[in-house]
Amino acid sequence: MTSRVTLISPAMTPSLRGARFDDGDSIEDSAAARAGAAALSLPTAGRVCVSPSVRCRETAAALGLDASQEAGLAGLDVGRWRGLTLDEVGAAEPEAVARWLADPGAAPHGGESVRDLCARVARWLETTGLADGRTVVVAEPEVIRAVVLHALGAPEAAFWRVDVPPLAATEVTGRSGRWNLRLGPVLAPPGDASAP
Repeated sequence: MTSRVTLISPAMTPSLRGARFDDGDSIEDSAAARAGAAALSLPTAGRVCVSPSVRCRETAAALGLDASQEAGLAGLDVGRWRGLTLDEVGAAEPEAVARWLADPGAAPHGGESVRDLCARVARWLETTGLADGRTVVVAEPEVIRAVVLHALGAPEAAFWRVDVPPLAATEVTGRSGRWNLRLGPVLAPPGDASAP
């Protein structure tokens, strides 16, 4: 039995463009158009899931996906830092930011730690890996980072070393307990040289 999980990061939003912690903003019009054009490059899936954020739901809709929301795919809860840039938080709380970036178990913002996020996402992936076939998921970049770490058995300290650009497709194949990582291109219509 083999499970294939294709994870797609959300299209560009003003928060992503401004390096701001997600504050529930919508995807940009040009990003929605890019996602719509890239929809033809998606594999056929037996199951389609989406993180509950606005940007992931709108990206799924732009891709033409009828996706079910999954709480286990929610992005990292950054508590009181929501809506702020990392520079703003760093200026106001430099020790807290340093601790948060260095210690996967730290949650100085009052939200969820990277460790807790990684554990939650690993549970979701292992449950998904019990099903045969393909699952397509539109998920927050930090959820995709957590999947990559779990698939590779990498330490949580590597979390911040995985970059996930908008509309990137990442795939894991295998089954619960054993995953292989397949890095894919950014989703784009054929011949689109302007993809990031």
